[in-house]
Amino acid sequence: MREPAPLPPALLITRPEPAGRRFAARIAGLGLRCVVAPLQRIVPVPHDARALETAKGLVFTSENAVPFAGPGAGRPAFCVGPRTAERARAAGFVVAEGPGDAAGLMPMLQDLGPGWVHPHGAHLAARLPMPGVVVYDQQALPLPAEGIALLQGSAPVILPLFSPRSARLAAGAARDAAAPLWIAPISPAAEAAWAAAWTGGLLRSEVADRPDAEGIVHAIHRLLDGERAALGAG
Repeated sequence: MREPAPLPPALLITRPEPAGRRFAARIAGLGLRCVVAPLQRIVPVPHDARALETAKGLVFTSENAVPFAGPGAGRPAFCVGPRTAERARAAGFVVAEGPGDAAGLMPMLQDLGPGWVHPHGAHLAARLPMPGVVVYDQQALPLPAEGIALLQGSAPVILPLFSPRSARLAAGAARDAAAPLWIAPISPAAEAAWAAAWTGGLLRSEVADRPDAEGIVHAIHRLLDGERAALGAG
């Protein structure tokens, strides 16, 4: 009797909304089952709006900070990557765009002088060489029932990991998973955060070749290609 064919992998997207739905739409062409189950939500926090409004310029390391930073009104802004830059331009900032991560942005921030401010979230992955203002919090959420059901199935589950914090939260939420887990971290730092929080086994990991959503898409393709190659060899 022939063994049943292995179940195709599924995708579990734990990004906050609306970014989670946006990423799901981006990878819809893969034809895989996709569950959007946010483990964080973005909420504003009281902050010194005057410090942002009177700044010489702003530095954005996340698109989530842009709506809380006041009107752009032609002011300069350095942005970590293309999505953040797109949102800052829409808010009226004159943007200089970085390569996608804080490490790559850092050389662009040298010799800026005083007057620049970094609006950011309560959970910060990297400190920049200018004053920071916390403008939002990334509140942790429990994994929704649909996400729990996916992790308790037998099909492999692909977890895109968009930051070290999201990697830690995903590792905690998946602690009792029965499904084989494949991760697609956005950076080596996100992979290390997963490894530090994860207590189970791991079938496969592919780190993004660039620190943005497109890099994660490439990593997911490599995970799927590796599975096809393994099935072909078998």
